[in-house]
Amino acid sequence: MVAMEAVRSGPLVGTNRPAESESTSHGSVRRSRVLILVENLPSPFDRRVWQEATTLAANGYHVTIICPTGPGCETYEETISGIRILRYDLPIEASGAVGYLREYSAALWHTLRLAWREHRRAGFDIVHACNPPDLLFLIAVFFKWYAGARFIFDHHDINPELYEAKFHRRDFFYRLLLWFEHWTFRNADISIATNESYRQIALSRGGMPGDRVFVVRSGPSLERMRLQPPRPELRCGRRYLVGYVGVMGTQEGIDLLLRAVHHIVYNRGRSDVHFGLVGGGSSLVAMQALARELGVAEYVTFTGRAPDEQMLAMLNTADVCVNPDVANEMNDKSTMNKIMEYMALGKPIVQFDLTEGRFSAQLASLYARQNDPLDLGDKLLELLDDPQLREQMGAIGRRRVVDDLQWSHEAPKLLAAYHALLALPVRSARRPSPAEA
Repeated sequence: MVAMEAVRSGPLVGTNRPAESESTSHGSVRRSRVLILVENLPSPFDRRVWQEATTLAANGYHVTIICPTGPGCETYEETISGIRILRYDLPIEASGAVGYLREYSAALWHTLRLAWREHRRAGFDIVHACNPPDLLFLIAVFFKWYAGARFIFDHHDINPELYEAKFHRRDFFYRLLLWFEHWTFRNADISIATNESYRQIALSRGGMPGDRVFVVRSGPSLERMRLQPPRPELRCGRRYLVGYVGVMGTQEGIDLLLRAVHHIVYNRGRSDVHFGLVGGGSSLVAMQALARELGVAEYVTFTGRAPDEQMLAMLNTADVCVNPDVANEMNDKSTMNKIMEYMALGKPIVQFDLTEGRFSAQLASLYARQNDPLDLGDKLLELLDDPQLREQMGAIGRRRVVDDLQWSHEAPKLLAAYHALLALPVRSARRPSPAEA
């Protein structure tokens, strides 16, 4: 979870362009109100959503977020940094078809319930929906029809590919997800893509005009990703530490990383490397069991979901950081936040050779053969045994984040997308909320 002290410290602002103004039915002027919908992570823990929200708020928009609860984010209603947050409980952490049906049904109901409450309280002009799931377009369409709200789709995950990565099949549900995706793009006024691969999906499968698709990358905040002195005790008495931060799920490749650890310890005879894995998820318990089964549990620290300070301590202490994401269509086309966070801290990286991963890291990473844990382990040892190369690659990554990838470079692109959105005509007559009537 995000430490509350970190998120209250203030937003990164891309530009001082104020929010567009609109006239009410009484002729007075007010700032645009934005309702952000996000289901898979609570705010302010979701780093991308929180950076977007704080940027919008700092530039004159009134922002409300509807999201689930989570560890450290249990309060149903609070205001942080001027952003109103409404949360709801989800029944379970889904891991199968029935689980996802229950999760998404509950999420849609609670999101609609809270959106309606917010409409009654103050109204909103823009629905900013972040997938997954791609069913949030149903709520956006309702408020487009009922209240004349504009709809901006923030494309976080390519859900058909995510389904295929999780269940290894293209069946009825895969085709259903393609249908949901199609109708999400069809109803969106503006789409935000996290990279060029996602932009091409918006243009091809989504059929969106090119001037309505904006690439806004999930650049790290250098205020959050702070350089700190290492903490030697995290090496657990060993010479080197390899760091990882991220979700413990089926497509994150933690099983491949653990097999790389086995290779390093038993095939290469190295007992001087420790691994610090920060993050929670549906596969955490299974990965802990696999580490014991492979005989490498003593070489691996699983922190579970951790606050920022613990995450930063682990990564700042690490000599090398690793991204073992499985090579598949989903991961090949997706930009992973952890890669740029490693780079922000000046850490060299080892990962499998994937399109967007290579675009982000470039010369800051070594690239192992896809889904080959032995080569992943060998590449890690290659970096650990070459301090000069580590320093050179870390400096390249840090410079790339500072010059090109940090959030301050992306915030103006988000504001440009909103400027284009507000320049579009409203498709239906706006009905004022009771608070405005």
